[in-house]
Amino acid sequence: MTVDVPPPGAEDDRFWQERRICFLVTHRPDGSPHLVPVGVTFDPETGIARIISSAGSKKVRNVRAAGPGAKVAVSQVEGRRWCTLEGVALIKDDPQSVAEAERRYAERYRPPRPNPERVVIEITVTRVMGTVRPPGW
Repeated sequence: MTVDVPPPGAEDDRFWQERRICFLVTHRPDGSPHLVPVGVTFDPETGIARIISSAGSKKVRNVRAAGPGAKVAVSQVEGRRWCTLEGVALIKDDPQSVAEAERRYAERYRPPRPNPERVVIEITVTRVMGTVRPPGW
């Protein structure tokens, strides 16, 4: 009998593709953390994580208030497996960025409901921590 064993790291490759809720940390204007559950997609080749949201949400307002260089973190966990992506966030509202984020979200989760106020929180990842590391990180 032959048993297929995934190569080392193969499980890590799927960790940011499997459907699971993540948590995003932004900072309020007073510096206190704001933690919310979100759906996140991550492209390890470009180092970009994306979160779709309504333009008026608190997380979007926090990133905008922080201005250029807004530092954020997004994490996911499953049992003993976990990963945190830290980076710099910016808000994109152009149709191409929103469509790309929606496409990626639909691949990992499900097609998002229509939202004319949708924007993308785009995170340029600068640091990765955890027991699971995305490919190349």
